[in-house]
Amino acid sequence: MSFLNDFFCNAPNDPRAEAIEVIPRAVYVPQHSDPDSNRFAFGYEIRIINHGEQTVQLMNRHWRIDMGNGCIQEVRGDGVVGEQPKIAPESEHRYQSGAVIESPAGRMWGDYGFIDEQGDSFKVCIPIFHLVAPSDYRPLH
Repeated sequence: MSFLNDFFCNAPNDPRAEAIEVIPRAVYVPQHSDPDSNRFAFGYEIRIINHGEQTVQLMNRHWRIDMGNGCIQEVRGDGVVGEQPKIAPESEHRYQSGAVIESPAGRMWGDYGFIDEQGDSFKVCIPIFHLVAPSDYRPLH
């Protein structure tokens, strides 16, 4: 998975970035989905752990969302869910959000923009994770 993530993210090797661990987890949300209208909703939680020696601040995000139908949507914005959290050494930040895609299976990946204590910016890859509805919602071929 590291090779694919490096291919999709293209963040340069940077010890500051290597000290940040990003752990995504996604779940299907049937109550916000409508398979007959090609609407498949997913919730996800992201854990961002700072294994480094200095406090960092998450400034922005860049998501690539594979809709599972040949389309990829890009989303850019400041921070995450209205925050630009500071993450101290050996601590973590968690947040929850969601995505709606047009097929029962897709995937997401991207990068976060951070600054360190000196105000220098760097990127951290968000690993690829899959958005997959239960088999009841996937057509048989």
